[in-house]
Amino acid sequence: MQFQSPLIRAILIRRYKRFLADVILPDGSVVVAHCGNPGAMTGLKDEGMVVWVEPNDDPKRKLDYAWKLVQLPDGHWAGVDTNLPNTLVAEALADAQIAELTGYQNLRREVKYGANSRIDFLLTDPDRRDCYVEVKAVTFQRKQGVAEFPDSVTERGTKHLRELINMTGEGHRAVMLYVVHRTDCQHFKIAADVDATYAALFDQARTAGVEMLSYDCDLSQSSERIRRMVKVDSEMQSPG
Repeated sequence: MQFQSPLIRAILIRRYKRFLADVILPDGSVVVAHCGNPGAMTGLKDEGMVVWVEPNDDPKRKLDYAWKLVQLPDGHWAGVDTNLPNTLVAEALADAQIAELTGYQNLRREVKYGANSRIDFLLTDPDRRDCYVEVKAVTFQRKQGVAEFPDSVTERGTKHLRELINMTGEGHRAVMLYVVHRTDCQHFKIAADVDATYAALFDQARTAGVEMLSYDCDLSQSSERIRRMVKVDSEMQSPG
């Protein structure tokens, strides 16, 4: 996925009200950028961090800039916009870049299912079981090389796990795909101490047959794409 406009290097002043951030542009001006991330953004919103914003001239948008990337001190990158991983997964599915999800004839997005929910991707084929794929963006890191989810209590995430468990009960295939939206992680695990309920249900879902996959991304100032599989650690998924 190519960014619509070249990104501009900026310095973060603060992120506030969940969806807003003040940044300093190269000319010294201070502007407000949209932050497309409602999460805690631990380690990605410190004052003085180098960030990259996308300018736009769309009159329908309230703000002229959107915060897209964080340039980490060690040279790695982290994505900010939680909507982009779904776009990256759609492109990867179309290009058969996620080996576990190839071989389906049809792909549909945002399909209603379960108890007033929408699945991110529904893969169907006349000769295979329907495959329900839920995508979660992951940026939380506390230990070098290890991405974690969630970064805060997530009732919505818990609901999605329950829906996927129900799909396996109906004989369908169900997949939870965690997209590590940063370039410095080789492992993924559940942050059980952050949300014990989610961690317990994660284990229940896997036992019920929900497949747990994780892929990371290749990120740069010009583009983003799904890159490679990240190991889903089986240890310490539940508290204690």
